[in-house]
Amino acid sequence: MDQVNAFESPTTTRLHRGEYLVGLGVSLVLFAAHIGEVRWLPAVLLFVYIDLIGYIPGAIAYRRSPTKRIPKGFYVAYNTMHSLITQAAVVGLWMWVSGPEWALLVIPIHLCADRGVFGNFMKPFALPFEPVPDERFARLSQQLFGTGATGSPAVGVREPSAAAAEPVR
Repeated sequence: MDQVNAFESPTTTRLHRGEYLVGLGVSLVLFAAHIGEVRWLPAVLLFVYIDLIGYIPGAIAYRRSPTKRIPKGFYVAYNTMHSLITQAAVVGLWMWVSGPEWALLVIPIHLCADRGVFGNFMKPFALPFEPVPDERFARLSQQLFGTGATGSPAVGVREPSAAAAEPVR
């Protein structure tokens, strides 16, 4: 929500995702407008390599783990491959070596779809690799916003009182 409270309310989460949906829309319009100029092999490879390196190995390890705890390296791989910084470097290097091309738009399409459509942002080490509701966050969300962790109104919760504006201690 701010530089001191590193979490978002259900409303700011939707707004944050909405910004990525705008980026996705712009990228898709540009891609569609130049579809005849897209080199498909690089486009497909650039689209899938992010998840082949950054998501699939961690997802497999998570599903195979009886405890659902996996090494931090899987989180680092996911966060590195899904970083706008990393992918901007990939695009910049590609353009420096091969020149600009419309196939590169699949990178912002992938990242913006992950964030805007699916709500997948960086993966913190303290949470499971795959989305699982966290009771601690649900309680905090209910206290602060009167909602469950998903942003839905919590059953039996009234509007927050003035006391709810007090910092959580």
